[in-house]
Amino acid sequence: MPWRKKEASSPSSANPASETLQSPSSRGNMADKLKDPSALGFLEAAVKISHTSPDIPAEVQMSVKEHIMRHTKLQRQTTEPASSTRHTSFKRHLPRQMHVSSVDYGNELPPAAAEQPTSIGRIKPELYKQKSVDGDDAKSEAAKSCGKINFSLRYDYESETLIVRILKAFDLPAKDFCGSSDPYVKIYLLPDRKCKLQTRVHRKTLNPTFDENFHFPVPYEELADRKLHLSVFDFDRFSRHDMIGEVILDNLFEASDLSRETSIWKDIQYATSESVDLGEIMFSLCYLPTAGRLTLTVIKCRNLKAMDITGYSDPYVKVSLLCDGRRLKKKKTTIKKNTLNPIYNEAIIFDIPPENMDQVSLLISVMDYDRVGHNEIIGVCRVGINAEGLGRDHWNEMLAYPRKPIAHWHSLVEVKKSFKEVGEVAWPLACLLHGGVG
Repeated sequence: MPWRKKEASSPSSANPASETLQSPSSRGNMADKLKDPSALGFLEAAVKISHTSPDIPAEVQMSVKEHIMRHTKLQRQTTEPASSTRHTSFKRHLPRQMHVSSVDYGNELPPAAAEQPTSIGRIKPELYKQKSVDGDDAKSEAAKSCGKINFSLRYDYESETLIVRILKAFDLPAKDFCGSSDPYVKIYLLPDRKCKLQTRVHRKTLNPTFDENFHFPVPYEELADRKLHLSVFDFDRFSRHDMIGEVILDNLFEASDLSRETSIWKDIQYATSESVDLGEIMFSLCYLPTAGRLTLTVIKCRNLKAMDITGYSDPYVKVSLLCDGRRLKKKKTTIKKNTLNPIYNEAIIFDIPPENMDQVSLLISVMDYDRVGHNEIIGVCRVGINAEGLGRDHWNEMLAYPRKPIAHWHSLVEVKKSFKEVGEVAWPLACLLHGGVG
């Protein structure tokens, strides 16, 4: 054939690819080389020649192409798991990573370890999960056991006296370096904190036996409004006494009618300082859906905390309409001079459309008026759909019974961060409330 003569007459133009294509026997050698992965470079060269040399048989070109495509497909499957197209945009936002699929293995197959989907360079969210140390410690500290205390109650009808007998305490925590404590108990009959009684100090014991009686003169009719407060302390001669915990008995008739002595066991609740009774406020809520009018009637307060050196306060009540922590409007009652049990019977009205009732709440603040200086907050309470406890229940009861005044006593609490009023006015919502808040 002419092309064979041309190759034979010009040995300088001979190359490995053209020599292997001269005879059927050389084609058999080509099939053997196709099975060898090390001949990949040679096959690529043959493909390049096939693009410019139309004299190469078509069957050789097809076999070379099929082998290369099969080899590259195998390499892609063993190094990079298939992924859906919906993750393409997500990958763009990932930080720069080391992609195993981009590693060049040359003409050899990747190692066996690459056959398993690799996790090198990938983000593992479980490694970044951290426990909220502060929150867990606070919860465990508040829930940890501070021991138990045993006491008894009895009412003497002849002398109109409540007799509190402190019997013993059990399993108190150690407050001293020696692994023990020097416990004693303070007793209050709230809301009166002026009358404070106290047991003897028991040295170096975690299970003291007190067995002491304390008398509180109080009419029987007032017992329902009184609370028993027991504070357990550790005595320290050279520094401030450490508080172990406290017990507050809200209902003195919890165990019996007090006609006979009744023994009571209570868990001592963890506390770092004595809780202060700020007093209570009674008010009613009434909503008229047709008129979009909310009426809060401040009725009275009782047992307020004394803020002046005279032992009294000059209290007034301020009611703020809030939305997402912002104050829309505020109104206040008159000031009652020198009293801890003021009576108001004053109505405060806000205009709120029915569709906005689930967006607002009321913050009720009992203030002490001061002629010189700024007015002080005695305590606050909150009612609304997002309030807690009685504040939420009172609000829901008002919505369930429209046009009917619903009255409740609310305990005052100290001002929390979530209760602090923001001086800014939420104008967008205020415009919805019929052009302003009445």
